[in-house]
Amino acid sequence: MLPTIALVGRPNVGKSTLFNRLTRSRDALVADFPGLTRDRHYGHGRLGDRPFMVIDTGGFEPVAKDGIFKEMARQTEQAIAESDIVIFLTDARDGLTPQDKRIAELLRRSRRQIILAVNKSEGMDAARATLEFHELALGEPVAISSAHGDRVREMIEFALARMPLDADTIAELDVDEEPTPERVKVAIVGRPNVGKSTLINALLGEERVIAFDQPGTTRDSIYLDFDYHDKSYTLIDTAGIRRRGKTTEAIEKFSIVKTLQAIDDAHVVILLLDARQDIAEQDAHIASYILEAGRALVVGINKWEKLPPDTREAVKRDFDRKLMFLNFAQVLHLSALEQKGLPQLMSFVNDAFAAAHCKMPTPRLTRLLQQAVEKQQPPRAAGGRPKLRYAHQGGSNPPVIVIHGNALNDVPDSYVRYLEHFFLDAFKLKGTPLRIRMKTGKNPYAP
Repeated sequence: MLPTIALVGRPNVGKSTLFNRLTRSRDALVADFPGLTRDRHYGHGRLGDRPFMVIDTGGFEPVAKDGIFKEMARQTEQAIAESDIVIFLTDARDGLTPQDKRIAELLRRSRRQIILAVNKSEGMDAARATLEFHELALGEPVAISSAHGDRVREMIEFALARMPLDADTIAELDVDEEPTPERVKVAIVGRPNVGKSTLINALLGEERVIAFDQPGTTRDSIYLDFDYHDKSYTLIDTAGIRRRGKTTEAIEKFSIVKTLQAIDDAHVVILLLDARQDIAEQDAHIASYILEAGRALVVGINKWEKLPPDTREAVKRDFDRKLMFLNFAQVLHLSALEQKGLPQLMSFVNDAFAAAHCKMPTPRLTRLLQQAVEKQQPPRAAGGRPKLRYAHQGGSNPPVIVIHGNALNDVPDSYVRYLEHFFLDAFKLKGTPLRIRMKTGKNPYAP
């Protein structure tokens, strides 16, 4: 088992900055706003030949009675329970606060090993920066700077020295690591409060991310590994994307960037809609992002159980009319809260992933191209009718078909869409868009 280090502290003391430094990543969202991190994040770090696990947590409010802060506190308490050692971050600039004292008391009761880190001490005398924090009685405080890396390495060396490797871990380190099989990355996106985090928890079988009846609960993209029917996946829980005019807070703008990055990073995207709400402009915007990225797609219409039976047909018609450009995607009506439709949802995800990474032999592509042209020729242009001669595969995720011929610059978009649908039907691809690229050969008789 890898040593596990949990980062705990009140809001805006630099936990996510330290997490990014230890994992050598930018996985945690960082900005000068308190309460930006809400769920717990996991990452891998390494110091020399010592690997370890790091858990980033939200700002800790031990006395929170209800609402989002209570849920954040529960996430932090779970991270403490999962850890071998806790790094308790405080802020040298703010000094010792009553909230620090409350967190220290809770950590003492946790019976975990504690390292007290006084962050943001760059440019300060270490002894003076840590002086008042001795009052917490958690051992010798360490003055560090997460942003600049000051004394961070020494702190982690000290932490790992207090967690000797067990025999099984030593044996694992003595052998060459086998390459990890690629996991299917599945991003769950949609408007705020459509049930994305509830769906994540239903698939994982635990309350892994905060599901709270308040728009904007999730702000960062959370990557979660899990196995389902002997297949490996990484679920990506994302922030809800609001209409542009309503995205005024800087935090929400950061969250949207993270969501768009998650779409680009995913193999398959689940676009989650709320059956009780009309298809809105935001849904079409999100769908267009997915289509532009060329990602495989499954559409889930959630909260189906709350919809009166006599209105369900109207909802289906509304979807077909407003999101008709997603006709390549499979659509599923489900209930994340009641865990209905989940096996079929994962089956659709597998179909979409397989379609996005399918192999198309050149001979078959060329034969299909000839059949498509025989069925419907491209319209004539000023220079005559374009000649489509042969095709080959030019990429995957999404599948790309490169068509060679003459005067292909004159092929209209409508005919390109006809070819896309023809190839999708011929290969029985479900859940992925398909790209057509035209490559015109040079005229050997041109001057």
